[in-house]
Amino acid sequence: MAGPLDKVKILVVGDSGVGKSCLVHLICKGDVLKQGGWTVGCTVDVLPFEYTKKGPSRNVFLELWDVGGSAAHQSARSSFYHSFHGLILVHDLTNRKSRSNLSKWLAEVLSGSKETTGSSSFPRRASKPSLVSDYDPEQFADDSVPILVVGTKEDLMGSVREGRQTSSLDASGADAINVNCMNRSQFSSGSTQERKLYSFFEKVIEKRYYPRGDPAQGPVEKRRSSTLLGGTR
Repeated sequence: MAGPLDKVKILVVGDSGVGKSCLVHLICKGDVLKQGGWTVGCTVDVLPFEYTKKGPSRNVFLELWDVGGSAAHQSARSSFYHSFHGLILVHDLTNRKSRSNLSKWLAEVLSGSKETTGSSSFPRRASKPSLVSDYDPEQFADDSVPILVVGTKEDLMGSVREGRQTSSLDASGADAINVNCMNRSQFSSGSTQERKLYSFFEKVIEKRYYPRGDPAQGPVEKRRSSTLLGGTR
């Protein structure tokens, strides 16, 4: 019998209309989404990914969970926030409010994850729960789930490039890229966008399967199973 498939869950969140579905389609399908629409609930796309950074290569299925951003569905979104391994925060470069709202999305994901599982995927330093409206992104720094911030609609911004917009979100230590989801070659081999995206994926995989930082030893789950079965490695 075949063993369980290696997979990681990556949440994709942000305000409604910022282009999350177009981004996920471009990443997973390598093409432009010609007929986009409003996401109701959540849709999941899968990208096969070969991890080759350290040790033997490893094939992993990246599950990108595109969560609808409508404020009307906020109370129901927490069901999607359990047991995730990476987070992509999406904002519209032509809408500064969507950028400032990313701190609120961080807070919502944190509180939703804790509400569903009883524990958070992120470390917390605050002694009392923070409100969604005033969550401090510094609580996501250090040993946290990997985060990538993506600004969409770069084609509408002229000379605007990475790093022009800053906010308290930068305290999370997240990497950031700006993209044009109407350009199918946006993640072409060797591009800055591809390098940062793949680096993020590698961090997610390492956090999921190699929490001790040594891929050469093999994934924690398989080492544990081998021990239980009396095997050696």
